[in-house]
Amino acid sequence: MTSETTAVIEIKDLSVGYADRIILRDVALRIRSGEFWFFVGPNGQGKSTLLKAILGAIVPVSGSIALSADLGSRQGVGFVPQRCDLNHTLRTTVREFIALGLVGIAHERRDDAERVATALAKVGLDGFEKRDYWSLSGGQRQRALVARALVRKPRLLILDEPTNGLDLAAEAMLLETLVRLNREEHTTILFVAHNLTLAAEFATDVALFSRSSVRIGHRDDVLKPECLAEAYGLPIYITRADGGIGLRVGEGNERT
Repeated sequence: MTSETTAVIEIKDLSVGYADRIILRDVALRIRSGEFWFFVGPNGQGKSTLLKAILGAIVPVSGSIALSADLGSRQGVGFVPQRCDLNHTLRTTVREFIALGLVGIAHERRDDAERVATALAKVGLDGFEKRDYWSLSGGQRQRALVARALVRKPRLLILDEPTNGLDLAAEAMLLETLVRLNREEHTTILFVAHNLTLAAEFATDVALFSRSSVRIGHRDDVLKPECLAEAYGLPIYITRADGGIGLRVGEGNERT
């Protein structure tokens, strides 16, 4: 993206935490329209904390977070959590579940059915409106979570480890959906993940969290062995070959 591209999120000198504990210090981050960001790093380094600050769930200790005007006080933000806390004992149709995403935004009620149908089509769940949400497979439920965010017609889509627990086929279908949204509809995406190979394949930009700070930049500049070694405390190499992208940890320990 060029420097003239609109900033969707502008973070300056940000410090965030809980009570007397600071989790992140002096974070500066600019996410531009149409970019595909990955937040990566070891557990407990502040990825989810920064998400909460961006979503307005926690108040910064210092610094600022500015959202672009077209996000409309976060009405233009869609959020996909790690899991769904819906009560298993209450029968809920997929349509009812997706419509929960409309809560709190200004919209025409007569458009609800069209919004739900469009969101389901985007994630490949056309015709599932009347199905029981809990009858869906794990991968289908995860795509329904994405649809619940998309029903808001967001300009910014935030996903917190959405591929956790998915098999390879379900993960591939979800990522195909996100890539299509990003490339065809220019939806800005912020994706929290532990899988570095996903970041290496799909990200335009990466934020690498470690020791209360964030290293930020283009994917290839951040996912360097020296940066990863500093964050994770061991040698990590992103490998690229005709067979795809893989990960090598230490000497001779490779997985894809």
